This record gives sequence, C-alpha cells and structure tokens, in this order.
Amino acid sequence: MAQIATVNYHVHKPERQAFELDAGGIVGNLISPELVPMQVAVRDLRMPKAEMSFEGNSVGFTTSPTDVHSFDVGNEWQHDYDNELSDFLTAEIGAQEVIIFDHTVRMDDPNADRAPARNVHSDYSIDGAKQRLTDILGEDKATEWSKGHYAFINVWRPIGATINSAPLGFIRPSSVAEQDWVLLDLIYPDRKGQIMGVAASPDHEWLYMSKMTPDEVAFFNIFDNRGLPSVAHSALDMIEEPNIHTARRSIESRTLVRYAA
Repeated sequence: MAQIATVNYHVHKPERQAFELDAGGIVGNLISPELVPMQVAVRDLRMPKAEMSFEGNSVGFTTSPTDVHSFDVGNEWQHDYDNELSDFLTAEIGAQEVIIFDHTVRMDDPNADRAPARNVHSDYSIDGAKQRLTDILGEDKATEWSKGHYAFINVWRPIGATINSAPLGFIRPSSVAEQDWVLLDLIYPDRKGQIMGVAASPDHEWLYMSKMTPDEVAFFNIFDNRGLPSVAHSALDMIEEPNIHTARRSIESRTLVRYAA
C-alpha cells in the first residue's frame, strides 16, 4: 500500500524564476519562487516487487557503513569521508575518477541553516552543469572531460538516527515528460547557477526507501553528459511513526565523476 506525502511542485510562468540562497548575506535565508503543495502517493522500495536501480532509473540504494561518527561543524571528518565516497563510487558505478566538491548537512528544523529541500527539482540544467564543470576543473580540463563521459552524482545518507520524517523521495525518470521541467536560476551571494524544477503531473511515479539508517545511502544522478536521466527529487512531508519525534538529519555529498572512455 502506498504512503501519502505532500510535495511542493513548481509552476510554469512566462518569466524566468529563481531561488536566492543566503539572500541579503544572511546564512539560511531563502527566497523561493512560487510552489504549489500537492499530495502524492509514494511507493516504498522495501515492499515486495518494488524495484529501482541506478542502471535503469539513475537512483540506487545500498548498505554502505561509514567510519565517520560525527559530521558536525569543522572539516576534520571530510578527508576520511571523501575517501570513502571515492571508493564507493568507483566500486558501485565504475567511476574512473571522482571529485567530491560539496557536502551539505541538513536538519528538519526551522532554525537550521540548511533544512531539507522541499521543492521538486534536479540539481543542474545542461548549462548549469557545464558551468559547474568549468568552475570545478577550470576551462582547459573541463574541455578535456567534456570529450568523454562525465556525470554529477549525489550521495545521500541519514545522520545519527533512522529517518522518521521528511524522507527523500524520487520520481521514476520514465514518468517525467520533457514539458514537466522548469528552468530556474539559483542565485548565491558569490555565484549564479541553474537547476531544473518540476511541475506537477498525474503521471509521476513517486518512490522512496522507508526508515533509512545511517548505514544506508541513496546515490542518484543529477546530470550526465551521455544522457542517463537526471532524477527529480524532494523531501517528502510525511511521518513514518507518529510516536517518534527524532528530527531528520542527513548529509548530501555532490560529486563529479569521470567514466572510462
């Protein structure tokens, strides 16, 4: 039986829309374009016959314990965790080279600097991905990588406790039509990027993995220059067990991978 969750979809408009992050120089201050909340049926991938693989749908789930026990402020943990992620992506998806360029810790708390992203989106447009590639590698190396196969992959992990609220949900790529995507600007204090929002459709097939633990990860494609689908995703407004009040904490790590030619 499917769960019911609320998600916030984007809307099509004639003018260009944008998110402003840390607006006005205030950390955590977010100015959002118009969003429309909708209830959706979400299928639990732990249920029998529910399937979703990275090869077929650009999303994978697996058990991958970490030796890092704290992701608190400071970067003492980052070197070890980056090495773990590099080894994981090399083994799991066959990456030849891995660059980890961003970690975001989120907490489901209105006072958190980074709360779960409650809008249906994927992290890069085509132009946004090309610009980010250049930002990370420089123009010459970005040109070299562009001749081969590269991708941006997000690796998402619960922190501290099993996820009981605001789990991460995904739309099966084959159920998203081209016209569902909405190009959005992403404005930071020091740079500008682009992401793709998603407008509502009754055809969307939502899936998630219930009660994920800190020993489990979701890894999903947010851009691939050889056409593997980008995955629309969002935090789901839903609660697994009403008597449990643990706030959701998670870390998402954005990575750039290069595949063999």
